[in-house]
Amino acid sequence: MGGRQAHVLAVANPAQGHVGPLMKLSLLIADQGIKSLGNCVIRKWQNTRLDFVSIPDGVDPQDGREERIQLSESMQRVMPSHLENLIMKINSSEDDRMATCFIAHATIAWAIDTAKKMGVKMAMFWPSAVAAFAFSLIDAKITDHNGVPLKSGMIKISPKLPAMSTDEFMWSVPGDPIRRKILFGYISCAKKTLKICNWLLGSSFYELEPLACDSIPNVLPIGPLLWINRPGKAAASLWPEDSTCLKWLDKQPSQSVIYVAFGSIAIFSRCQFEEVALGLELAGRPFLWVVRPNLLDGSVIKHPDGFLERVPNQGMIIEWAPQEQVLAHRAVACFLSHCGWNSTIEGLSSAVPFLCWPYFADQFLISSYICDFWKVGLGLKQEANGNISRHEIKRNLDQLLSDSGIRENGLQIKEMAGKSLIERESSRKNFEIFIYQLKCMI
Repeated sequence: MGGRQAHVLAVANPAQGHVGPLMKLSLLIADQGIKSLGNCVIRKWQNTRLDFVSIPDGVDPQDGREERIQLSESMQRVMPSHLENLIMKINSSEDDRMATCFIAHATIAWAIDTAKKMGVKMAMFWPSAVAAFAFSLIDAKITDHNGVPLKSGMIKISPKLPAMSTDEFMWSVPGDPIRRKILFGYISCAKKTLKICNWLLGSSFYELEPLACDSIPNVLPIGPLLWINRPGKAAASLWPEDSTCLKWLDKQPSQSVIYVAFGSIAIFSRCQFEEVALGLELAGRPFLWVVRPNLLDGSVIKHPDGFLERVPNQGMIIEWAPQEQVLAHRAVACFLSHCGWNSTIEGLSSAVPFLCWPYFADQFLISSYICDFWKVGLGLKQEANGNISRHEIKRNLDQLLSDSGIRENGLQIKEMAGKSLIERESSRKNFEIFIYQLKCMI
């Protein structure tokens, strides 16, 4: 075994918010002289330190993959046998490489079960707040078998953690009981699978969530996982990024632009979409708004009458942004966000204040942390019809941008985030522990 190298097989859930963090982690591992094999549905990323393969997910290549429920069910049914074959192929090769470790996203626990069956060491990758994982470890008596809380209100699951609302459970999907049940199933599987894993890697940093990290003794927080400071950084996006927005930002005054992005999954009604547009116009400030082609619920994107004609000099609208670079830009004043974890950690690392608009799952808990614990943002209140009005958007933007305390809190967290990655500090030490243990397995 003298010539053998540690070899990692990383399996990503094929979604924008899931592939990126695992891609970043794989590159960091490869930087340490460990071979990384990424298994995902993406083939366009090329890097000499990484090998990429794809295995069938059971969905016809001509069919869309936007329907996440059907795709996930197909993956769970079809992919385990193909994954077994891939591991056997790697281990039987003649180039002294064997799968030393298997890293999988927590929502595809079936992949970790496959690794156990094949006798490979396992790491679960949790790409959200550690607090979200901690709160998912609730007692089974608190919900029914579909994840519905037996009682509404605030609950406390640990003396180390603050109370949380039952509306903020990881599997919360307002108005969609089917999706909630499926998410609850994923989290339940992840909880069981954690017991057989050798590592739990978190995309956070200890100083941001000390109480949550202390409540899960075996977690190794290794974040923030960012491209922005990486020489020759590669793209980690499934969609083309419109970098022309960076030149537009260069022309704007410092801390003047409202950046608006709701991630890769959130869906808006036409009425709510129009309220966002009119709220940005009413705010009277420069804005950069990411509008995905599929942002509207079954509808083609259509802005309010006359909107585009009225705001040509006020705002820029694009389909997808190089978000880390945008948030690090001097012109950005605040972030109107769905509070997905990638967006949150990127915003925190650049000290950008948040206006929070959570959509589902962990985003409600993250929004609470942003507003109530880290105090780096404000929330929005719905009207009786469930929508957020243009006036609510404007009012909170004005309040957010006039609150110097929020910006000061953000600067403190930015400093902690940067410090955690330097030598002998928390995330750097945790990552080095993981790498050392990997190399000891050879």
